[in-house]
Amino acid sequence: MNKITLLLAVFVLGLTANAQKKGLQGTWFATSQIGYQQTSTGSTKNTDVTILPIIGNFVAPTVAIGAGIGYVNIKSVTGSTTIANTGLLVIEPLVRKYYGVKGGLFFFGQLAASIITGKEKESSLKVSQFGLAASGGFDMVLGKHFTVEFSYNLVNFSVTTLTPKTGNATTITDFALAHVATVDPYYNTALAGSAPTLTSPLSFCFKFLF
Repeated sequence: MNKITLLLAVFVLGLTANAQKKGLQGTWFATSQIGYQQTSTGSTKNTDVTILPIIGNFVAPTVAIGAGIGYVNIKSVTGSTTIANTGLLVIEPLVRKYYGVKGGLFFFGQLAASIITGKEKESSLKVSQFGLAASGGFDMVLGKHFTVEFSYNLVNFSVTTLTPKTGNATTITDFALAHVATVDPYYNTALAGSAPTLTSPLSFCFKFLF
């Protein structure tokens, strides 16, 4: 009986040690970035809508990989006439490394690559963008299945190409450190949006673990 008890104790301790070593490994997380902005001048309304669900998995105790797949709509309407209507597909793979700060508070570093493609339907203007962004942030665990996080883009690089139906394409290259996102005047005019910044330097969201 004593031998069986000892074996059970060793087994339980082994499981406990393995669980502590494993951390969040194997845990899935889900969150979403949702944005809406509208600017009205007289009968003209410029509207931007962003929906970007993100899902990922902890492939190691402190390392997670994931991807966001979503949609951006930039639209301008004057009265009942549509001036511009841009639909963009967004694909954003990412990788994160977490570091414990204290208790349920963690600091993380993230590297994300954004691929954005679509077309302005009224003029057939094609839009494509590739970007890389390195960001840092804090993640606070509030429960077994719930966290809240805040992050800021530290380094951002993007190349945007606007290709009209006829004529030459325009390429916009942007590189910034700890920047506040801005939009090239030509880019803003071409899409006729409220302020079509495709990437935001600040991010605040709730995250679910399962």
